[in-house]
Order: sequence, then structure tokens, then C-alpha cells
Amino acid sequence: QVQLVESGGGLVQAGGSLRLSCTASGRTFRSYAISWLRQVPGKEREGVACISRDGKTYYADSVKGRFTISKDVSKNTVYLEMNNLKSDETADYYCATQAECRGDYAGVLTWGQGTQVTVSP
Repeated sequence: QVQLVESGGGLVQAGGSLRLSCTASGRTFRSYAISWLRQVPGKEREGVACISRDGKTYYADSVKGRFTISKDVSKNTVYLEMNNLKSDETADYYCATQAECRGDYAGVLTWGQGTQVTVSP
């Protein structure tokens, strides 16, 4: 069983940057793909980015060129670097484990508790 803890959320102005972290404890997440998803209250959860077990990265079209997902296996941590943030990207951001990266971001095995990102206009 893997436990995930997100951090790094906060308030930023539109056009600004934030780096989110997702640290895993328990079973090493070398065995999993790790995704970041986000959710605005009242809306469906949206996949943002995924990094596979072998380090391949995948992004939602809306964040390509602005967001970067990476991982530091020695720290059991996955990062989401978010640049040029937009006000409509205000949401709760979650990391999650999956067996593999999927375009529909389905098949989540474990969720973190989430971290809030607020982008002011």
C-alpha cells in the first residue's frame, strides 16, 4: 500500500508559477505510474499529467508547454512544475498512483489528500 502526501499549493497571480510535490511512503512508487489530476468543486476531476514507471511523461493538451511532471526516485517524490498559471486553473490538485498512464486517467489505485491551488486574476 502506498500513501501519498501532496504539498506546494497556495495562492498565485495569473501568469505565476507553483511547484507541487507528491511524496510517497510505504511501498515504493517505482512500481506505479503517478498522475496529477485537478478538480474544481462541482466539476469532474480532470487529468493533468502523468509520469510512467520508466519516466515517460504525458500531458493534457491544456497544460502542454506550461506544466512539467518529474520524479526523484531517491526521494520518492513526484513534482508538478506549473508555469504561466491561469485563473481558471484554480482547483484542488491531487496526485494518484496507477498501474500505467492512461489517456482517460482512469484506474487510479491510490489518491493523495489534495492540495489547493488558487490563481488570482
